[in-house]
Amino acid sequence: MTAQPLAAEQAPEEIAGTLTPRRRRTLDALVRTVLPHLTGPQGATDSLLVLVETRLHAAPPDIAAELLRALDALGSRFLGLLITGRASPFPSLEAEDRERAFAAWADSAIPVARSVHQALRRFVLSTWYATPEARAELGVPPPLHARLPAFPWEGALRGQETLDSEPVARVPAPATMVPGAHPPRQPVPATVTTAGAIRGDRSLTTEVVVVGSGAGGAVAAARLAEAGHEVVILEEGEYLHAPDFTEDEGALMPRLFADQALRATVDGSILLLQGGAVGGGSTVNWMLMLRAPDEVLDSWGPAFGVEGMSAREMAPVFDLIEAEVHAREVPADAHAPSNRVILDGARALGWRASPTRINAAGCVRAGTCSLGCRYDAKQSALLTYLPRAFAAGARLFAGARVARVEVLERAVGRAGGGPSLARKRVHAEVRDPVSGEQCGRLTIDAPIVVLAAGAVGTPVILERSGLGGGGVGRYLRLQPTSGVMGVYDREMYPFAGVPQSMMCDEFLRRDTNGFGFWIECPALQPALGAAALSGFGAGHRQDMLVMRRTAALIVLVRDGSGESGSQGSVWLDRGGRTRIRYQMTSADRANLAAGVEACARLHLAAGALEAVSVHARPIRVRDESGLAALRHADYGPNRVSLFSAHVNGTCRLGVHPATSGTTPTGERHGVRGLYVCDGSLLPTSLGVNPQETIMAMASVVARGIAERRW
Repeated sequence: MTAQPLAAEQAPEEIAGTLTPRRRRTLDALVRTVLPHLTGPQGATDSLLVLVETRLHAAPPDIAAELLRALDALGSRFLGLLITGRASPFPSLEAEDRERAFAAWADSAIPVARSVHQALRRFVLSTWYATPEARAELGVPPPLHARLPAFPWEGALRGQETLDSEPVARVPAPATMVPGAHPPRQPVPATVTTAGAIRGDRSLTTEVVVVGSGAGGAVAAARLAEAGHEVVILEEGEYLHAPDFTEDEGALMPRLFADQALRATVDGSILLLQGGAVGGGSTVNWMLMLRAPDEVLDSWGPAFGVEGMSAREMAPVFDLIEAEVHAREVPADAHAPSNRVILDGARALGWRASPTRINAAGCVRAGTCSLGCRYDAKQSALLTYLPRAFAAGARLFAGARVARVEVLERAVGRAGGGPSLARKRVHAEVRDPVSGEQCGRLTIDAPIVVLAAGAVGTPVILERSGLGGGGVGRYLRLQPTSGVMGVYDREMYPFAGVPQSMMCDEFLRRDTNGFGFWIECPALQPALGAAALSGFGAGHRQDMLVMRRTAALIVLVRDGSGESGSQGSVWLDRGGRTRIRYQMTSADRANLAAGVEACARLHLAAGALEAVSVHARPIRVRDESGLAALRHADYGPNRVSLFSAHVNGTCRLGVHPATSGTTPTGERHGVRGLYVCDGSLLPTSLGVNPQETIMAMASVVARGIAERRW
């Protein structure tokens, strides 16, 4: 395969300039339809329109172009006639007719109509509900670092000193201090070079280049640097630390997540939340540390020829990881009401549920883990493995986007016996992550390159380098996730507390193939919650106004049941743009439906007034008839909101190049010295959150690199 070009770096003219009058009219009509309570002489629609348009212009060019095409579709006479039976342009309709027309796009039998509806709906809602005005309307207090704790389930636990055996902070009662109001700004480590410090082109030579600084890349960099290798780490995102984590959802989501938290499958049916700053997903995740089930690990040997990663062999590696990141069980008195839903509901139903382990030390239960940890409690790669790598001499370049890896020469024999490695040249473009300004280019020569850019970034780099083919980009696993909201007669305040402190795995092996689902309780912030909730207009606003009395449960499906081929793929189109496709099998959809029903049952058993699904037409459950409706609902693309923070499997381990991306040692088939060290290595879906497994696999791969004699 020949190397692929990068997508055009300049934003299309239609995005770089102002919106055309026709598009602006359509956008204005859309905003007024989705958020009608802001319409009118005293409303904020005009300022909101500017806010939405500004966010559109700031979006990654490919995503902005997709949103503009969606606007064009919504404003099209022909598509309007086809979907709604009316040939009038959307902006020309009266308010009630616009509402009916937009709802028709959500229910359409035409898949692209549903895609347009969901993409535009989510974009407008998440823009508004990230604003201070929207948060105030919902009764969301200022960030925890600027005030005293207002709820029993936020802030430090009271009554005794912090115990090392726990992940939370404890202080003698009464606790009256504001936690972490002004964390000191530390200078950028001398081993970190930010984009602004680079002007022009630079060339370097090193022993190892690690591309990516998340759970896989940071661990690999630390292990290899501590083994005596000279290591350079390249990270596309920003270098941020505690003072930068202001707990401002609108400001931080675009900086901390890949593609500004707008990454999705090509049909828009699944929103993909992947880390996009230094530390990767470990900087923004909800801290769960769960070992891959023994039977999953033990299946990889017979099915894929994987060696050295059986349950027995991985146990001491998991032990090491857990010690290094302070993985501890959440104590019983630290659960927020949302997580107690799992505990209380499972107890009433006789289901299995248990507290989780999180990588935290001194957690003050702020609930804003997805926005980085301002309190330096989350023991992410940013605080653990990267500092270790730096102490051992590793260097990091932030804002460095790797375009391709070039193999410069074939391996040749060397004096003294043993083969040498082909030299590789990593080509990276350095851009300011905020302004997008190109600062320069890096070219780094090294015999060993470790790709840890994630299950989207890694296969794309390989394809651009002409090193794709076979299993590269195939066998994508997402552990697709949906939610059920429970509305209670009491304060739940789901914006605070330790997220995912309880889990229910009663149905992890539900079907005849041994696949199923598990249930967790996420941290809920207003913008993400608004995008997850169904609907628009007055109905959606009412659901948001009771958010303080709402708890969210999520069902995560162990995908890959009942099929032998790939469910998804990542590839470059002819224009060099990244594309992600995914489709659930019928067996996985059955597990999703059962999981949504189980979430609703947990809510009702825990005392909820009603449980509400996130279908395009939400199903409200108060009794068995509502549960039956969930069981038989449509779970097809854009019929129900789906998310994934577990993007894995696109360069999986295996012995056969046609069906895997790397050898069982993590080395790219046919390219000695080029390794993969992230979630794309996973041969199958895990059935648990993957952070700990990725860290453990990275340790095994890095150990193999360090011990191998070249």
